[in-house]
Amino acid sequence: MFDLPVGLPSELVPLSWLIGVWEGSGVLEYKIGTESVSRTFGHRISFSHDGLPHLNYSSYTWLEPLDTDAAAAEADTAVPASETATGSASETDSAKTRAAASALQGKTVSSGTDVATPASPLLPEMLPPEMLSDEMLSDEKLPLVTETGYWRLSRNQGDGDPGPGMLPGLGERPFTSAAAVETLRNRDGGFDIEVTLVHPGGVAELYLGQVKGPRIDLATDAVLRTAGSKPYAAATRLYGLVDNHLLWAWDIAALGQDLRTHASGRLARVS
Repeated sequence: MFDLPVGLPSELVPLSWLIGVWEGSGVLEYKIGTESVSRTFGHRISFSHDGLPHLNYSSYTWLEPLDTDAAAAEADTAVPASETATGSASETDSAKTRAAASALQGKTVSSGTDVATPASPLLPEMLPPEMLSDEMLSDEKLPLVTETGYWRLSRNQGDGDPGPGMLPGLGERPFTSAAAVETLRNRDGGFDIEVTLVHPGGVAELYLGQVKGPRIDLATDAVLRTAGSKPYAAATRLYGLVDNHLLWAWDIAALGQDLRTHASGRLARVS
């Protein structure tokens, strides 16, 4: 059972099920033109609060070490996934992740390992050793990407809220009781939320959406990019608490492509 943290601001109660450190794995699949990039990765997310009415968010992902000998053997004997009755542990985990994320999105997929694979996957696991970089051949985890940001209920900032800048609020802070927070419910019975995320590659995202029970739906309202960042136009994200696991799915429009499937994961709370 999850207990509400001591000192949790009333505004964070609708988002409280996110609080903690979550770790697990995910599947990256993104089609670029006629080719697709496909990888599995490890993922660690932290949601915390510091007494203010927002959640602090950080995300770290990494690629696991490659087993090039196993990959070469698999390449020699590879058969379509649809022709295999069973798969390796990693294949099964990937299939479960895809199935979980798709189920969260309301799609129907197989719960086994019969999962559609990209037509032209760029799989580093399947490349010959001479085409792999030293980092890819390392037996260490390879850092992938990080994100940091803030999650909060969407509402107008009042005199009692601090800011802009470091200006202190005037008077009492608003929405400090459960009854006051209830007045923020939307017509759908959930709460509108705002999520601001920053990527170290020169991209910042503002998401708008809602939290309704143990489910969050988000879509970008604005994307800010530096001149040197890679093309990235829009995104949607979906989070849900299913069987005490945090499931998520992330679609993006990037590199000149329209909005499409990008990544998904399944995480367990570790603290």
